[in-house]
Amino acid sequence: MIVVGGGPGGYTAALYAARAGMDTVVLEKLSAGGQMALTEQIDNYPGFEDGIDGFSLGEKMKRGTERFGVETKLTEVLSLELSGSVKKAVTSEGAMYAKSIVLATGAGPRELGVDGEQALIGKGVHYCAACDGMFYRNKTVVIAGGGNTAAADALILSRICKKVIVVHRRDTLKATKIYHEPLMKTENVEFLWDSKIIALFHNEKLTGIQIRNVKTGEESTLACDGVFVSVGRKPSTELMKDQIEIDPAGYIIADESTRTNIPGVFAVGDVRTKALRQVVTAVADGATAVHYAEEYLAGEM
Repeated sequence: MIVVGGGPGGYTAALYAARAGMDTVVLEKLSAGGQMALTEQIDNYPGFEDGIDGFSLGEKMKRGTERFGVETKLTEVLSLELSGSVKKAVTSEGAMYAKSIVLATGAGPRELGVDGEQALIGKGVHYCAACDGMFYRNKTVVIAGGGNTAAADALILSRICKKVIVVHRRDTLKATKIYHEPLMKTENVEFLWDSKIIALFHNEKLTGIQIRNVKTGEESTLACDGVFVSVGRKPSTELMKDQIEIDPAGYIIADESTRTNIPGVFAVGDVRTKALRQVVTAVADGATAVHYAEEYLAGEM
């Protein structure tokens, strides 16, 4: 089995596959844990009474698979050939072949889509508060978004920054209720409702933003030191989008069995269509994928 992606779903699939007697390799281009590795504190994964940071949890998952002979290759997958009884993954280190493949490529941050955004990444524009928040101690930052990630980022940054301004295109947070009261009680967090960022001002680094009220059309400017973009995620399906069924939002169409439209190909974690994208649901996907992979391989023999 080839597992493309070393996040929680990928490493769970690898663990179950190896324990089922499959020769298993995980292909990961960065580090164990995937997007989870960027999370400062995970409190909703069972078994860690004090919580755990995502990087450490990813490393633990990786080491757990190594006990059963799983190999992790830190390499970039350049292309995939998913049809047929033998699947092919072309990597930066050569081609690999397997009878089954698990797609655990996850989802990355969605961009604002305004001019200059790419050039300002790391120079005032960021996508991970836990990773980059420390650079803005006692400074003013803006968070774009109103979902769970934006709310969590606002709480993280409120402990570091002088002021946190949440810019959201609705008139209330989309985040679950557990975030609402803590944020409203945090004195250095402010909200700009019904608004979106339409421009970034900068010299060598970001100096401010331009905002438009989506209801009135009124525009205003706001000085700030940094912008943290938390406006959702986009699935990493570029490698397989012309081969596999994908929904309008770009996610791989796979139900709770994790089976895709291609026999022997399974999709787990954030990259597939699902109601809830969390570490625990990714882990469940990984176990489920191997159950159906065993069934598929038994039929092939």
